[in-house]
Amino acid sequence: MSKKVAVTGGSGKLGSACVVALVEDGWEVFNFDLAPPREPRCSFTRLDLTDYGQVVEAFAGIDELHDGVDAVVHLAAIPGATHAGNAATFVNNITATYHVFQAARLLEIHNVVWASSETLLGYPFNRPPVYVPLDEDVPKLPEVAYSLAKDLEEEMAAQFCRWDPEQKLIGLRFSNVMAPADYEEFPSYEADPASRKWNLWSYIDARDGAQAVLDALAYDQPGFDTFVIAADETVMSTPSLELMDAFFPGVEVRSEIDGTAALCSTAKAHRILGFTPNHRWRDHVPGAATNR
Repeated sequence: MSKKVAVTGGSGKLGSACVVALVEDGWEVFNFDLAPPREPRCSFTRLDLTDYGQVVEAFAGIDELHDGVDAVVHLAAIPGATHAGNAATFVNNITATYHVFQAARLLEIHNVVWASSETLLGYPFNRPPVYVPLDEDVPKLPEVAYSLAKDLEEEMAAQFCRWDPEQKLIGLRFSNVMAPADYEEFPSYEADPASRKWNLWSYIDARDGAQAVLDALAYDQPGFDTFVIAADETVMSTPSLELMDAFFPGVEVRSEIDGTAALCSTAKAHRILGFTPNHRWRDHVPGAATNR
């Protein structure tokens, strides 16, 4: 059975982890990005996602590279609200995602997983969250251009799936992606917990993000759906409910939150996709306090 997958943004932090996981899972992987990877694990082709013709060619086949892919993992984007101006971020990201969705539709590639974002849930939380732990039922509250584009990408995905009942488009609402090298900084957050309240002290290990991609690709039901993808703990050693009382007093707590348990719920991803985060920052920081 053919297992060829195009990964946009395969040179980035999450993309690199996804490439490794996909190769190990038996996929033939094609990395399409503007920048080459630091450690090549598969073929790399430079791709400008704002050029629709390039996207179609990348998915349909380029000379001897491949003659068509079976799935697409779309991760390429300006990766947040502060990496470029608002208009540039919005235009680049939503245009790139439309091109990916439309090229997949044209070529009848029905298995597409892409990076949506936790920022839809109220980032940067200048106003209190509706309730915790956050889940997919929280009303979408895009507050910046980056998350507004993600909101519209999800709406596009729903319409693409309405147009084609065989299409599968899964949006993974990734939390702040971290690599093991990032964890040495985590203990410093205790001195300034306000510096991480912008996403309710959440994160996701890049390797767990890659596992979520594998789980979403393996899910065999057509249609549009979204899933929160986060670690099962916060970046802090202070208990999560103490943080909520200090910064967001009075917010409804809808389920039990013990110790430093996450304030973003992955229960839906676990129930439907079988996703479970397995990597924790404390395992990489000697002597890190645990309040679970």
